[in-house]
Amino acid sequence: MSVCAIVGINWGDEGKGRMVDLLTADYDCVVRYQGGGNAGHTIVNEYGKFALHLLPSGIFRKNVVNMLGNGVALDPENLWQEMETLRAAGVTITPENLKISERASLLMPWHRLQDGLEEARLKERKYGSTKQGIAPFYADKSQKKTVLAGELFYPEVLKAHLKELLDWKNLTLRDVYGAEGIAWETVETWLHDYAEKIKPFVTDTATILRNSYQEGKNILFEAQLGALRDLDFGIVPYTTSSNALAAYAPVGSGLTTAVPERIVGVVKAYSTCVGEGPFVCEMFGDEAENLREAGAEYGAKTGRPRRVGPLDLVATRYGVSVQGATEIALTKLDVLSYLEKIPVCTAYRLDGEETKEFPFPAALPAARPVIEEWEGWQCDISGIRCFEELPPAARAYVERTEAAIGCHIRYVSVGAKRDAIILR
Repeated sequence: MSVCAIVGINWGDEGKGRMVDLLTADYDCVVRYQGGGNAGHTIVNEYGKFALHLLPSGIFRKNVVNMLGNGVALDPENLWQEMETLRAAGVTITPENLKISERASLLMPWHRLQDGLEEARLKERKYGSTKQGIAPFYADKSQKKTVLAGELFYPEVLKAHLKELLDWKNLTLRDVYGAEGIAWETVETWLHDYAEKIKPFVTDTATILRNSYQEGKNILFEAQLGALRDLDFGIVPYTTSSNALAAYAPVGSGLTTAVPERIVGVVKAYSTCVGEGPFVCEMFGDEAENLREAGAEYGAKTGRPRRVGPLDLVATRYGVSVQGATEIALTKLDVLSYLEKIPVCTAYRLDGEETKEFPFPAALPAARPVIEEWEGWQCDISGIRCFEELPPAARAYVERTEAAIGCHIRYVSVGAKRDAIILR
């Protein structure tokens, strides 16, 4: 039996989906335990290229049971549309290989509406939301004002509950934002078009997981975003609204007794960031545009150009620590092959002193990167599958990174396809 969590070490977009897709060959269950449809896990395999927003990345593997845990922001509309997209590509999705926790709360249409209105109200102080309703959803969940997926099986209870919530939410939409309220008929249509369609997939996943665990099956937890976007330990307030750490997996999945013995932290070979907030190592101008184009760095959900920068060893070391990573997957090393000299952020300068410790969020805007240049290799490495066959400069890049972050780099990704990986 093996319990493993795959988590992001930095700002998200590190390549977690491709690692889950790779490792699920050895796992029986894959569980998304937090977050919602506000991020994309990009996967390239025999079915094509996909950006998964809610579906677990094990959905492409036959004989793997995929679950959406109770900690997920369950958006029936986005989930159903995603399921239909994959089915059109030949992927089998049934209640046998996809199971949704009856205790997952439903993300309602009013959550997306409120998300957009709040970003508009904040103007230049906005958080950089994807406007998928995530922050209003988790705010409502903390107030006990959400609907559990299991309520779909109790239509009269559901109807009364939703009408009560709608009356309350319309007060916020009208009085705070000056917007029109949502009509009950709109909610009824949404229930019919989306919520009822995912109903056959809703079940008691906690019991299924416990039984699987007791039977010795291998379980893989899949996180969304990264440590620097974690609600508690990230760059507050420029975070997501859930806990993206491996430590939350037992709670958000429903398998509360599980302790992951493997925590695979995913790190990109350079830094990217979607959204607002301090990004100490950020590049600008032609240097940034060249890296962005080389790595095709555009948001999988929003299409927004990602902010880019060199590998940030300060932020990465911090992410490794709070995630409790036992091993690292370094992705997109091949993207750096065009550079003669590769910039790396090895420390921050703050208050006139150099530090390798990640600062408190309020201090980050004043921090400045300390940049070293490491030797590049300037050749195509995408076909290499053995670490010793990498150019000396590429091996040195991996080894120096490993020493700096204090965690073994087990996987080195040199391309987007499933087999474009080097195992150390």
